[in-house]
Amino acid sequence: MSRQLTRDELAIDPVDLARRLLGCVLESRGEQGTVRVRLAEVEAYRGLDDPASHCYRGRTPRNDVMWGPAGHLYVYFVYGMHFCANIVGLTDGQPGAVLLRAGEVLEGTELARARRPTARGNGAVAKGPAVLTSVLGVDRAHNGIDLTDPEASVRLLDGPRVPPERIRTGPRVGVAAAMDIPWRFWIDGSPAVSTYRRGGRVRARAEG
Repeated sequence: MSRQLTRDELAIDPVDLARRLLGCVLESRGEQGTVRVRLAEVEAYRGLDDPASHCYRGRTPRNDVMWGPAGHLYVYFVYGMHFCANIVGLTDGQPGAVLLRAGEVLEGTELARARRPTARGNGAVAKGPAVLTSVLGVDRAHNGIDLTDPEASVRLLDGPRVPPERIRTGPRVGVAAAMDIPWRFWIDGSPAVSTYRRGGRVRARAEG
């Protein structure tokens, strides 16, 4: 069985953490069953030096988890209907996290498809950040959960390292600032990778 990642492994710059997370496995356990996904697409967000970050304007009750310590899940509500999940990096008091954009379902396919019945093909079951959280059953109640805790209902497990030549990078999707910074990372050839959409003012109002 894959080992669980430690806090020290996650307490690194979000850009480095984003690369490290590709190929890792996020496991969610609940009353309905267990779903495991292999992370295939992520986005890095820093803090006070990143205009696209939720922490750019300082610490608030909403973004408090993003300020550390590393290894916790930062979950936020967007567009009045969706949840998105991030893995917090850096050290306590320094904001930074990696948005989980997409994954490939490894276990619990039947439950995953039941949670996302409109998905076209297995590759699209956990495609997109809001879809990924839905498939995993992650919502506001999981905000702040410690992914390094062996007893946690959501855990982060190590996986086979993705060869550097298979990692691609490009602009983040749908952000309203710093739109051209290439801090989105994905596994080349993965069917779970989402379609790139450049951000703008409408998304700024929705996510700000």
